[in-house]
Amino acid sequence: MDAAKRAEDGTLPAIPFVDVGRKGALAVLEAEPERANDLLLSGRRYYGATALAVGDALSRRWLRREANPYGREIAIIAERVGIPGAYLLNLSYEWTCTTAVGADPTRAGNRMLRSLDWPLAGLGRNLVVARHEGDAGPYLSCTWPGFSGVATAMAPKRFSAAINQPPMPRYTSSPALDWLFGRFAVWRRHGLPPTHLLREVFETCRSFAEAKTKLVQTPICVPAFFTLSGTDEADGCVIERTRDGAFVHAGPISAANHWIAPRLGGWPRGADSVERRAEMAVRAPQAGDDLSWLVPPILNATTRLAAVANARAGTLVVRGFEADGPATALLTV
Repeated sequence: MDAAKRAEDGTLPAIPFVDVGRKGALAVLEAEPERANDLLLSGRRYYGATALAVGDALSRRWLRREANPYGREIAIIAERVGIPGAYLLNLSYEWTCTTAVGADPTRAGNRMLRSLDWPLAGLGRNLVVARHEGDAGPYLSCTWPGFSGVATAMAPKRFSAAINQPPMPRYTSSPALDWLFGRFAVWRRHGLPPTHLLREVFETCRSFAEAKTKLVQTPICVPAFFTLSGTDEADGCVIERTRDGAFVHAGPISAANHWIAPRLGGWPRGADSVERRAEMAVRAPQAGDDLSWLVPPILNATTRLAAVANARAGTLVVRGFEADGPATALLTV
């Protein structure tokens, strides 16, 4: 039976919901260690054992040099899993995404639609929704055991947010060589990884306005796009970040993996970025929570997660995907 049929007849596995309070990413790992192991083995197959070991060593050194606020947590996670990969995968930033924010067509508040693409197998079937508690209140993160950052999350009565990746800077005529140059450039830079900044935002910011200010002003080590959705209908934006600068686009708006402004160049991330953004812009205004907006090219063979979040209503709908289609049942929190 294929994945689409399994989704229809309800035989797909449920996404685990883990309430870890203030215990952080380590508690998510402790709750779902088998899923973490599956992901690390998948990373070994995808990157290769040698690249994983070298990347681990460089990533560990960079975290220590920067006195990263989550470096100790990642070190404990790496020790617990016992095989290479935890450091590198925590700092990997190779996904492509399509997002949108705008007024919710069915209830009060603003609403974020989100899909995340990455060729790494296992991200869909090992997806976890974790409830964390920060100084500013609780938040729900669509995450993976052993992952310390935040890529997609919703904080009830505060905001929802997600990360997209900009084009890869172009230095030469070779994408592979430019990727390597880019990694070395990151390891020479200061600033938080974007996923760590987003975690700080969910833990410390009490409002859309606070979150927006922090996402605009905080130095980061690599460019990123942040999609932010608040509780009022007009509280939505896409923030295009360079290392030290920011370009803010008010909602309703959609984003993929190419610059809106400035029109900076670079190697494309994933496939059909322009087409994905255009399709999302058409479908988002009237889309429901049932993920019916998730159609090609937004949905593709590398899609691993799709979610809808409304912070004012406190609702989160999420499903995991693999190359053959849905990998989990739909989870509504």
